[in-house]
Amino acid sequence: MGPALVFYVVLFVVPILGAVWISFHEWAGSGPMTWNGVDNYSGLVKDPLFRQSLANTLKLLFIVGIVVFVLSFAMTLILRDMAGRKLVRSVIFFPHLINALVYGVLAGFIFNPGGLANSLLKPLGVDSPPEWLAQDNLFPLIMLTMVWMTTGYYTTILMAGVDRIPRYYYEDCALAGANAWQRLRHVVLPLTWDVFGVCAVLWTISSVKIFEIVWIFGGSSGNGIPPAKTWTAAVYTYATAFSGDSIPAYGAATASAMLSLLLVTVLVVLLRRLMRRDVIEF
Repeated sequence: MGPALVFYVVLFVVPILGAVWISFHEWAGSGPMTWNGVDNYSGLVKDPLFRQSLANTLKLLFIVGIVVFVLSFAMTLILRDMAGRKLVRSVIFFPHLINALVYGVLAGFIFNPGGLANSLLKPLGVDSPPEWLAQDNLFPLIMLTMVWMTTGYYTTILMAGVDRIPRYYYEDCALAGANAWQRLRHVVLPLTWDVFGVCAVLWTISSVKIFEIVWIFGGSSGNGIPPAKTWTAAVYTYATAFSGDSIPAYGAATASAMLSLLLVTVLVVLLRRLMRRDVIEF
């Protein structure tokens, strides 16, 4: 394990410790750093834009997460006994192979004034279609795009968890006269609970890091920079470091990144504790 441990320490632990050190300084990316203690962190807490970015991140985490998991599990149950489900699984998983930047560009094409959405509404007699890319509508569209992007991925994982349940469990349920709800509650959910736990951790980590789809899709409505109403924690960090004043605020941006790391750590620990249960062997 020695070489792997050295690799991990050099490429992960050392940069994280360096980032923690930078977060307590005022720094423009070059030249000397000026120690300012916790001013970067207190400034973030007082910044309404950071609080809004954090609120948007939590919306993506919880609201989109619930929708994605409900749809993914429903699709898993529908496809469980479908003929050719392996082919269907491959088709469902394929969108996950497409980069999020592509989804941002596609969403911009779909919802722009002359895009697909309005083209489909005109034959229905809608003469004044909604302004999809208005600032108040952008974030809900980003949330909808996230559902489109990720549902197939988590469906594939949940299908793998359901497929490993032995068939004779269902046969025993049928002999005992259990209905569909009882099979779901006493067989499917308990035996796939660990898979749900893995999916929840993966979603938590990925949702806090969401950047590309917001930057590309949100930027399509303006001058290339998404409106502040759509910013997530990752977008706020990038904008603070590279798209703000003429002097980059790397210290404040790194403090923002450290708070995101702390948020992920706390949420993952809570998830592991809340979803902990006895291991069921079968």
